[in-house]
Parts: sequence; C-alpha cells; structure tokens
Amino acid sequence: MNKTDLILGFTIGILGCILGSFIFITGFTNYDFVTGIQTMKAQGHLGKIITLGAILDLIIFAVLLKRNKELMARGVVLAVIVLTIITLFI
Repeated sequence: MNKTDLILGFTIGILGCILGSFIFITGFTNYDFVTGIQTMKAQGHLGKIITLGAILDLIIFAVLLKRNKELMARGVVLAVIVLTIITLFI
C-alpha cells in the first residue's frame, strides 16, 4: 500500500473543501473570504459552509476513480470523514 497516494488524496480533499468554501463565499455572499469566514463563524453557520465546500470533493472523488487512483480516492473520503467530525464540533 502506497501511503503517499493516501496522504496526497487527503490533502487534495482538504484543499478541495477549502476551494469549494471559497467559491461559495465569494460567489454567493457579499463578503470576501476572510470576512465571510469570520461572519459565518459568528453567526454559527461555519459548519454549513464547510459542508457546502465538501461538495467539490464529490467531483474530485469521481475524477480519481475514473483515472483508477483508488488510494487517492480513499484519501479524499478520509478527508470528508475528518471534515465531518470537525463540523460536528464547531
């Protein structure tokens, strides 16, 4: 088992969630990214923003499976699980 592919998939999953959150905040709100994160945290909506950002991980997962990168796809799933646990405690 190649651990570097798993770690790379995990990193891609976390970055995909951050990118998805960035796209949502800058595209659908009137805030820039940092102000949007601070505002959503103050209002108690940060978990929802993280969840919406994780939708991009679904696309990444499908692309990795299409290219037969199963270990990287497992890393993306692991990233989604970790983000879910983090979201529960925010």
